[in-house]
Amino acid sequence: MDSYPASAVAAPAFDLSGGHPALDLVNTLDHRFGGEAPVELLVDYGALLRFARQTELLDPGQARLLAKSVRPQAAARALRSVRELREAMAAAFYRNVEGRPPPAADIRTLERHFLASERHRELHWQEAAARNGQAGMAWQWGRFEKEAELPVWILAERAAQLMLSDAMPWVRACGADTCRWLFLDTSKNHTRRWCNMKVCGNRMKARRFQARRGAER
Repeated sequence: MDSYPASAVAAPAFDLSGGHPALDLVNTLDHRFGGEAPVELLVDYGALLRFARQTELLDPGQARLLAKSVRPQAAARALRSVRELREAMAAAFYRNVEGRPPPAADIRTLERHFLASERHRELHWQEAAARNGQAGMAWQWGRFEKEAELPVWILAERAAQLMLSDAMPWVRACGADTCRWLFLDTSKNHTRRWCNMKVCGNRMKARRFQARRGAER
């Protein structure tokens, strides 16, 4: 098989409860905690393209171009690369939530991915029509838009923006022990506890209610 079918980038498949693509990427390895076997949601390169489309990191044209042009070996390398990036990010984010620094090896992995993202951008002049009425310089992916690792570089760029920002203290882990998905707490008082109130929040409320009823009997 020399390319991925259009269906590989069509249907949405991911729960984007993280509020940021970097956190949603970490959440693509489900059941990290709680004793169950982890569930890999990025099962192939097509899944990575679907994730990049759903998070709007790739536009439809970019996703179709990659689906048609990327060869299996390059796709496999990109998949390994994005999983490596994801696990280094997971180590950094979860350690930060716990008030601990990330392992040095994971910092070096992140550094490598962040630098790779920077090396694969081109500086272009954009006319006013493309910049809301003001002409100026802009970074573009240019000749790298056909590369299999384009989604990885874009994700690394977004992860770097988050990790180097003042928003890092508001990265949380879901309060449900069986979940612990990451999310960006943008609530007014930064008191959000659940990645998804309708799922984890209601589930934990139901468990507490059942526990209280059991204690009263």
